[in-house]
Amino acid sequence: MEYRRILLDGNVVDVTRDGNALVAADGRRVEAATATHLSPVSPTKILCCHLNHVSRVREFGIELPPAPTWFQKPVSALNAHNGAVVRPANCQFLNYEGEVAIVIGRTARNIKLADAAHYIAGYTIANDFGLHDFRDTDAGSMLRVKGADTLCPLGPGLVTGWDFRNKSMRTIVNGIVRQDGSTEEMAWDMHYLVTDVARLITLVPGDVILSGTPAFSRPVEPGDVVTVEVEGLGVLTNHVVSSPDPVSEEVGAQPTATEEVLSTTYGGDWEFRGQRRPHPTERSALPYPRVRPRFES
Repeated sequence: MEYRRILLDGNVVDVTRDGNALVAADGRRVEAATATHLSPVSPTKILCCHLNHVSRVREFGIELPPAPTWFQKPVSALNAHNGAVVRPANCQFLNYEGEVAIVIGRTARNIKLADAAHYIAGYTIANDFGLHDFRDTDAGSMLRVKGADTLCPLGPGLVTGWDFRNKSMRTIVNGIVRQDGSTEEMAWDMHYLVTDVARLITLVPGDVILSGTPAFSRPVEPGDVVTVEVEGLGVLTNHVVSSPDPVSEEVGAQPTATEEVLSTTYGGDWEFRGQRRPHPTERSALPYPRVRPRFES
């Protein structure tokens, strides 16, 4: 079954998919292609695996850690199928990352790996967009890099009974395939990811776990159309727009284009990939906002 949430006659309505139509509980039908989609779930948290696909690990010429590492997107980053992804006017490195999203169906805490499937409601598609202009300052938390408004499209629907094994996944930009991967190249499968997080964090129904992206995440521009296809889950499409306003220069970290930023943005296409690691950014090279710290060394 596939469940979606849409706006229908001005109301938020849960519907099921019947071929090319979406059907509400009261029998109303609307064509999926013309419906206004919402995120198919309303999570209390969105937890994301940093690296999981072997192709991406090889692209960066690094080694996998012994266990997954994690970051979090705020729920205010949620977006939906056909929604606009906004790039601030003074930023230039907005990258797509097509992924599979796990949706929790039962409260999970300290569960066993063998039981993980019982806590999963289903799966949907995610595009884990990242604003790498802030990579210098948020490389650890990824808060502004991955957490800005609109940077977490999910959808189009929540699919139950889907077997995640050996499924193809592609990201297409303006009709050209840019990412071409499979769930079989994941170092840790969906059950492992849920079990790992639930050791210390209580997962509740609707919570979302993003499972990682294949190689070839690259920047996109305003006007680009980005589609993520996952076998058995459907197609998630978004378009990129530019905000008329820049990120404020009054306070906070400012966008940069250092080697830390460029090496992540361009992945295997970074000019020094395979030759050396990116030079760390000197503190003196980071731009200050207009309001400076009260205490400076």
